[in-house]
Amino acid sequence: MFLKPGEFRDNPNRRITLLGMSGVGKTFLSNILRQSGWFHYSGDYRIGSRYLDEEITDNIKKQAMQVPFLRNLLLSDSISINSNLSFHNLNPISSYIGKLGNPESGGLDINEFKYRQEQFNRSEINAMLDVPAFIEKSKTIYGYDHFINDAGGSLCEIDGTEVFETLQEYTLILYIKANKEYEQVLIDRAKQSPKPLFFRKEFLEENLKAYISERKLDYIALIDPDDFSSWIFTQLFYSRIPRYEKIAQKYGYTISTDELFKVSSEAEFLDLVEKAIQRDGERS
Repeated sequence: MFLKPGEFRDNPNRRITLLGMSGVGKTFLSNILRQSGWFHYSGDYRIGSRYLDEEITDNIKKQAMQVPFLRNLLLSDSISINSNLSFHNLNPISSYIGKLGNPESGGLDINEFKYRQEQFNRSEINAMLDVPAFIEKSKTIYGYDHFINDAGGSLCEIDGTEVFETLQEYTLILYIKANKEYEQVLIDRAKQSPKPLFFRKEFLEENLKAYISERKLDYIALIDPDDFSSWIFTQLFYSRIPRYEKIAQKYGYTISTDELFKVSSEAEFLDLVEKAIQRDGERS
């Protein structure tokens, strides 16, 4: 939604979608607003609890079945296995998405990796299209007046306009842009502790070819999963910036990490939104 300065502050039902790279402060801000009575909708949590729940659990069981002691307990129904997914622990999703590379190092072969990437992409689309229903649920069931959609860091990779048109219709879209100094912090952090990532098909194929050539590998199965995830992150990071900026320009507004991390209350957040609306121009 596009608003005039003051309209968001005066709205009795404020609704916002936060966009940006993982680590820019979306959940940081969501936690502040939760304390002020906002309903916190986590796109990643919705993916793990609704759209990939069975796949995540089955993957854990598959690993447990390789351990004779656990295998016998599972087959005799002596134990049950479930993921401990929460807003603050999304590791079960990451463990399922996995990393590409040598299976002996915990990697996935290329076909399984691409299959899980497609699953995640469909799940992220569905989770965002669920936002209007959860806005209604948050008010009619739980009594929340205000709603914040904490979207995942890969949302900019979604093709088409349906998701962003839906989010723009029901929420004010706010893109959190990292400043140059903080960009490097995020890159260094990701390289030091490489995590599973989502890639567009064309991006993956192009960079996979470059990585194999640079590392002089004969087969994808020889890839070190952590090394590949660390190597590709910088390219991925900078490929997403123009995509996010295009989304923000068309559907919403932009704030910086410098501005965001000065926010410590709902009132300061409302001031920041009003500033972003004034800066980016009133649109309708």
